[in-house]
Amino acid sequence: MRTYWEISKLAFQRQLTYRAATLAGLATNFFFGMLRASVLIALYQGQPVVAGMSIMDAITFTGLTQATIAFLSLFSWYEVMDSVYSGAISSDLLKPVNYFSFWLAIDSGRAFASFLLRGLTIMLAYAVLFDITVPSSLNQWLLLTVVLLLSWLISFSWRFLVNLAALWTPNALGIARLAFILSWFLSGFFMPLRFFPDWFVKFCYLTPFPYTINAVVEVYLGLLDGQAIAGIMLAQITWILLLSFAGMITLRVGVRRLEILGG
Repeated sequence: MRTYWEISKLAFQRQLTYRAATLAGLATNFFFGMLRASVLIALYQGQPVVAGMSIMDAITFTGLTQATIAFLSLFSWYEVMDSVYSGAISSDLLKPVNYFSFWLAIDSGRAFASFLLRGLTIMLAYAVLFDITVPSSLNQWLLLTVVLLLSWLISFSWRFLVNLAALWTPNALGIARLAFILSWFLSGFFMPLRFFPDWFVKFCYLTPFPYTINAVVEVYLGLLDGQAIAGIMLAQITWILLLSFAGMITLRVGVRRLEILGG
């Protein structure tokens, strides 16, 4: 356990060294957040509530989704893929640690640094500029923390699995990009899932993606009761187990193929 903690710490410290990149990413996230907030304000056209969400909730939604981009690596994450193509995977597999847990520790340090440097900063900026929704009780904050952590584990497990496509193809970048684009639409990142037709929402909930962004948003905004939140957490844990298992099985099969090819 100490080994994984040290790996996570190193990953966290590495994120702190890229200050210019962090500031550029923060500025970009905030700029697009303002654009998205403007679109939703225009969409409401003075209506007090749409699909159970007030205009204040809708503005908060744009802040939350922009704040979680870096934390969940919503747009890109190709580190495992790069390690396959560079050959670094061979030395990583020889390390006296579980390969999945090794990358989980690295991503935990990256995610926590992104949460502090970009996520919290964006939400604080939103709180200064807008009258945003804020959880009203300690219990809601605790539930949000758990749901946020589980959403990250789903995101990592999915990204790890997608990156393993590199074990079968000399260029898996297109596959990974398609996977990321799919997650944007089905997670409720672009628009709250409440705004979509019921058939589309039901389809989305057949995938793990709503249990990342949409789950965090609805728990933060207080749109769900205790039973619904418990159901979301149970679904999150189920998807974590399924995706993690799929990732480890895929890795095992892929590594055997690399060994057969002399990799």
